[in-house]
Amino acid sequence: MDLKKVERVYTSYAGVYDQIFGKVFHEGRESAIRNLNVQPNERVLEVGVGTGLALPMYPRHCEIVGIDLSEGMLTKAKERAEAHGLGHVRLQRMDAGAMEFSDNSFDTVVAAYVVTAVPDHRKVVNEMIRVCRPGGRIIMLNHFSNGNKIIAAVEKVISPLTKKLGWRTDLSLTTVLEGTSLHVARKANVNPLRYWALVECVNAKNGHPVINGNGNGSAGYGHENGHYANGHYASEPAH
Repeated sequence: MDLKKVERVYTSYAGVYDQIFGKVFHEGRESAIRNLNVQPNERVLEVGVGTGLALPMYPRHCEIVGIDLSEGMLTKAKERAEAHGLGHVRLQRMDAGAMEFSDNSFDTVVAAYVVTAVPDHRKVVNEMIRVCRPGGRIIMLNHFSNGNKIIAAVEKVISPLTKKLGWRTDLSLTTVLEGTSLHVARKANVNPLRYWALVECVNAKNGHPVINGNGNGSAGYGHENGHYANGHYASEPAH
């Protein structure tokens, strides 16, 4: 996948995305935002905002910035924000792998169905870490490859086909988190068949301490020396 192809594919989806994918992915989006517990004046970045389906779910006491590469998707998102009177929402066209924001600009970063739909997930994850403050939260809602060897083999086979549709199926959460400063605080399966995972991470960059993954000051679930086992992320304590 390259950026131009991704933009072209998702712009072609813009007019029908809500009808085709809206209901399927609604539970996951709702779960992600319902559990955010966003505080007054908190700055939240939604990466890959798409048609803005999640925008009305956020509380109005915070500031929401949504970015997307697809102009067609953003047009729909702007229409939705205007229809709901979402004055606390700002939308921009931007490449998630090369964001224009300063370091530590946001308290929380949300990426729903994004990391498997971009050409370079590492660039996107690193950019999310950069623009999120130390101790802030990064929420990923996505399908990650299954630990079951048979299912994983099937996902690897069909991934070339799904890439043509705009996403891949063979990316694991371990691969996404490997070598980053993210610490998993919570992981839950959501959506029909529990095929998608809602992963909440604490941004432990610059040596920010975490406790049980929640940013309160001690060891938590890390991944720099960790691995996934039985659906749970296991690692040595962070220092």
